[in-house]
Amino acid sequence: MEPRMLQLLFILHVLALPVQPCENPKENSPLIRCLNLELLRLSQDLSAEPNPSVYVALRLSAEHNLEKEAEYLQRLMNVSASSSGAAGQPGTGRLALYLLALRAACENMETDQRRQVVTQLKHHLHKEMRRIDSQGYGHPITSYYQYSLAALALCIHGKKVDTHVIQKLLNNEKHKFTHGEEPSMDTEAMAGLAFTCLERANLYDDGTVEAVHLAAKSVTEKILQAQTAQGTFGNIFSSALAVQLLIATRWSKQKPECPKVMAALLESLKGGDFQNPMTMSQLLPVLYGKSYLDIASMECRAESDTLVLDTSCPKSQLVIPGTDMITVQLIVEHPPHPEKLYNHSIQVPAGSSLFDVLTAAQDGPEKFTFKTQKTQQGLFLTTVMGVRAGDRDRRYWQLLRAPDISLEQGISNYQPQNETIILKFRPW
Repeated sequence: MEPRMLQLLFILHVLALPVQPCENPKENSPLIRCLNLELLRLSQDLSAEPNPSVYVALRLSAEHNLEKEAEYLQRLMNVSASSSGAAGQPGTGRLALYLLALRAACENMETDQRRQVVTQLKHHLHKEMRRIDSQGYGHPITSYYQYSLAALALCIHGKKVDTHVIQKLLNNEKHKFTHGEEPSMDTEAMAGLAFTCLERANLYDDGTVEAVHLAAKSVTEKILQAQTAQGTFGNIFSSALAVQLLIATRWSKQKPECPKVMAALLESLKGGDFQNPMTMSQLLPVLYGKSYLDIASMECRAESDTLVLDTSCPKSQLVIPGTDMITVQLIVEHPPHPEKLYNHSIQVPAGSSLFDVLTAAQDGPEKFTFKTQKTQQGLFLTTVMGVRAGDRDRRYWQLLRAPDISLEQGISNYQPQNETIILKFRPW
């Protein structure tokens, strides 16, 4: 029997095994259902731009409100159609998520409009690859996270990804994916999901299959080795994607890493830590034992239409702004310049977000200024004291708790205490 046929039979055998990695005890069902409901409610917010990641999470759930999901998909398609002009084309990551959303809805992809979406993503991915080759940065236009997500989305649709595109991802996997100087577990996990999908696609020569198999194994090992004493892979918000990879690769629930990370995720969910739509939508599939790779086999038949919007859930344990005040020392650093661009104390109500702190500083007498940009991940800090971050020079504003602890949440979600927050301009 030919080696490729043996490999295919082995993969089919593995897929048939009744393995349920990293599963949840049944007593957590009400908690999971509340997260499901929260995402469904977010999908009904007409003031917010529809997020394909939220839709994908709703589709990977075991419970549905099919009418509301259909309405949200229509909004997603309307937004995609209205941004079809060159100036309004979505970025690589958003376009990839939109393709995943279409597959999760079992939409017919054999239309001219749908084929155009696939072609557009391939074009984005080749532009990213050319930047890696030509600019000397060793980096794509956006990030290896979005690069991996694009490769995954094409793979989920059964489209062959250019082997040169795959090779760039393989080359970078030999080193740790980083954001600044810190390992990026999100990127490792997304690359691992892409490698796992490519390995199973049955579209590539034996050499490529072997290379992506080894890369997926390497990524998984790096993630497992990075598990903290608290059970997380990196921080709590990158852990959901990491567990998706473990689910996709059928990492046994008997291994100690699984119960530790699931306990950490559930504890953070109970504590109200998951407030960002992107991280919430990456977590929900995990709680149902699913990963993005499950989208490829969705049939959209006989689905449970039981999710009701007006169902009540416990209140989040996050602190709500009140009358008690806190003091945040806000420092702005711009290395290699030794002087601090800003260093003042700001008083805000307890429970305020870091965005509230920055706004209070801007309204104060010390001439603090900042600008943000709306993204699918929330508000992104683009400019501080007139100094703008950008992809071209690959610099960003890092958020730190003094002296050097990176914040795990963005400015919209992090709630400071009486502490010092440093905004530091640095390369990534």
